[in-house]
Amino acid sequence: MADTMRAAVIDAFGPAEALRIAEVPVPTPGEGEVLVRVHAAGVNAIDWFSRAGQGVGVRSFPAVLGWDVSGTAVDTGAEVFGMPRFPNLAGAYAEYVVAPAAELAAKPAGVDHRAAAAAPMVGTTAWQTLFRHGGLVEGQRVLVHGAAGGVGHVAVQLAADAGADVVGTASAHNHDFVAGLGAGRVVDYTAERVEDVVRDIDLVVDTRGGPDALRLLDVLRPGGVLVTLKGQDDALDRAAAARGLRTAYTYVSPDPEALAAVADLLARGGLRIAIEDVLPLERVADAHRTGERGHVRGRLVLDVS
Repeated sequence: MADTMRAAVIDAFGPAEALRIAEVPVPTPGEGEVLVRVHAAGVNAIDWFSRAGQGVGVRSFPAVLGWDVSGTAVDTGAEVFGMPRFPNLAGAYAEYVVAPAAELAAKPAGVDHRAAAAAPMVGTTAWQTLFRHGGLVEGQRVLVHGAAGGVGHVAVQLAADAGADVVGTASAHNHDFVAGLGAGRVVDYTAERVEDVVRDIDLVVDTRGGPDALRLLDVLRPGGVLVTLKGQDDALDRAAAARGLRTAYTYVSPDPEALAAVADLLARGGLRIAIEDVLPLERVADAHRTGERGHVRGRLVLDVS
């Protein structure tokens, strides 16, 4: 094996053009770590926020971005996937990455590396939101706001698989897509106010935050919970408490239980990861530009192999 590898690096915070392909040293695993030959890397919103200096992980330069990864363990040949080290930098936009063994799972045999690389962060986030913070149980009613997006389209499937009655919000051209994931009802948020047409929800998955989150309190039944991905919001907490509702916040981190659940769902076909586009590592800047424009259906993936 060579001593150097191709990687997408930044030398300073900046726009997508700040990303460049460079030859950098292959990392060396320490105790309890695995060197993974990367086949594919997922691209997440936190990646471009971090590139621009508004996210997490980057503390020195040059920096290799990326967390979601699927590949082959060099020592054993096992196919693995995961979201190692988050929120510390993992460096998945590269031909090799070192990851704590406990933060990887076996890639299901019937799932290709591109789909596996797209799954860890959105799958872990959706699982933690629904089950760890939302306490979802069979028979409850769940509203997923932004149901065609990365976390949203996974949350719809996980909730439906758990026996929930799922309502999703999406623009009109994504209605069939979201319904096909298991949503019993899809609301066009561009044409009507969700809170005017939906009621008696037990759990709201909020992927947008801000004014949207405040308005979505109106769809909850007494004792219901809104879990948001957008960080602490004191105004939201006060408004919810005044109505006898609960709020919770998902700050995703590596989670072996959640990753195992995602792997099981992928293996048995209960989870389909929608991929908007797959680009070679050399086009990482294009992937970031696409993501930053918004309205991506599902996920963006880099093919590193």
